[in-house]
Amino acid sequence: MTSEQHTVAAGLRVGGQDDDLETRLDEELTAFNTAAADGAVTEPLSVRATDETGELIGGLTAWTWGSLCSVDMLWVREDQRHAGWGGRLMRAAEAEAARRGCTDMIVSTYSFQAPGFYPRLGYRERARIQGVPGGHEDVYFHKRLSAAEV
Repeated sequence: MTSEQHTVAAGLRVGGQDDDLETRLDEELTAFNTAAADGAVTEPLSVRATDETGELIGGLTAWTWGSLCSVDMLWVREDQRHAGWGGRLMRAAEAEAARRGCTDMIVSTYSFQAPGFYPRLGYRERARIQGVPGGHEDVYFHKRLSAAEV
């Protein structure tokens, strides 16, 4: 071994949730991605719908990164489903994404959730990935935003 070679005691630890690791990975990948995307910064986006008593009807979480908006989660309370809330939440997110300069939106859903919902909003299916428990698929959608969304 030369003087320039060093031995590092390395190890792997497998476990459940690791908040410190998640924070560090987020910081490292955000810095890497920002540099690769000419300084585009990731910003969180959320839309919340409440009823007259303040109870949550539904909500959406997403992030924007330069010209891209990605929806992470969309949920509507069971007694309010099929009342148009999902579309209102998505349209509000699209408008905010366009206001932030986004030209594209992406979202995925499982085949047992809402794959028929997104095409009605103008999203095009781009991929299906098998391997979801129960024999289901992860379905990926994309929509090009227009200036009308602003």
